[in-house]
Amino acid sequence: MFFRNLGKSGLRVSCLGLGTWVTFGSQISNEMAESVMTVAYDSGVNLFDTAEVYASGRAETTLGNILKKKTWRRSSYVVTTKIYWGGQAETERGLSRKHIIEGLRGSLSRLQLDYVDIVFANRSDINAPMEEIVRAMTFVIDQGMAMYWGTSRWNAVEIMYLTWVGAMTWSPLACGLLTGKYNEGVPESSRAAMKGYAWLKERLYSDEGKKQLTKIKELHLLADRLNCTAAQLAIAWCLRSEGVSSVLLGVSNTEQLLENLGSIRVLAQLTPPLIAEMDALLGNKPRSAKKEARS
Repeated sequence: MFFRNLGKSGLRVSCLGLGTWVTFGSQISNEMAESVMTVAYDSGVNLFDTAEVYASGRAETTLGNILKKKTWRRSSYVVTTKIYWGGQAETERGLSRKHIIEGLRGSLSRLQLDYVDIVFANRSDINAPMEEIVRAMTFVIDQGMAMYWGTSRWNAVEIMYLTWVGAMTWSPLACGLLTGKYNEGVPESSRAAMKGYAWLKERLYSDEGKKQLTKIKELHLLADRLNCTAAQLAIAWCLRSEGVSSVLLGVSNTEQLLENLGSIRVLAQLTPPLIAEMDALLGNKPRSAKKEARS
């Protein structure tokens, strides 16, 4: 495991972090969640990400119970959560000062923590003035409820108003598409078969989804050449970017976690010619300039 500064801060985070979206409090048992977290921590992962909306708060509760049970020093790991969708009431969602403060208090209660290391605004809010958002985030930091704050899924124009720069990437395997599990259909135990994820199944059977699956099969052939899995190749592709501080992993068992952690050794194989080959295959090369591969 290696570590990078998170954005322009001095906070050092593991290049691979563990996410809890879909899995904690929902897809996997609490026992499996604890096993996954233990293996991750023992492997050098120090970043654990969640959100108030994940499994209606149960993901935070599960994460908090595990952290309370463990004897890990609080100073040895980083916990991040996200605020926006908190409840059904109009005042329980969005980025008003009221919800940022009350939402984070709710998250801390479920996590059983005095503070989170980073609180993210989980999306932009056209109803909340930027000044109100910044002042509310500054307040929760001044009150010791968070160390840093950041943004999630904000566009470039919105981020221009802020000074926090850097990225944590999520869903590096495109909800499992890149693993190849959907190449021959939708397995019963997969995310696309879960209640509430009909949008993912529809995406798979769409014309665009079929095109993506064809590209994924070619990506698997490229992974075979490198003696790695397509999942490891995809995660390494994310890691090689200079602007990425940490890649969040979403796994449902320890075997998947160990496989994904193996992406670090693949990183050294991503030479400029190989990156160019992947860009040509996928056809999704970002337009922005600095996209040099790490060697």
